[in-house]
Amino acid sequence: MSWSQTSWRRPKGIDSRVRRKFKGCTLMPNIGYGSDKKTRHYLPNKFKKFVVHNVSELELLMMHNRTYCAEIAHNVSTKKRKDIVERAAQLDIVVTNKLARLRSQEDE
Repeated sequence: MSWSQTSWRRPKGIDSRVRRKFKGCTLMPNIGYGSDKKTRHYLPNKFKKFVVHNVSELELLMMHNRTYCAEIAHNVSTKKRKDIVERAAQLDIVVTNKLARLRSQEDE
């Protein structure tokens, strides 16, 4: 298993510069770094992200296409990706990663 931490662990070492909050070191997360509740999960394009695995999940966003955008899951095949992108264009739904695996297939 590779070493990749997913969650923050508070530094507890006696000589840790991060724990002692030295200038120029990693900042520790505090409550003040959070964003306000109205804009908490919004992307820079003013949409909330919804992970889509197939075309039928895309239909859920039909009524909410002004607040939610679709993001195709990483384990979706190229063939299904094309179907999802085509259906999203018909339903006027924004897809954040619509060129993800399609672009690499065109190069070959």
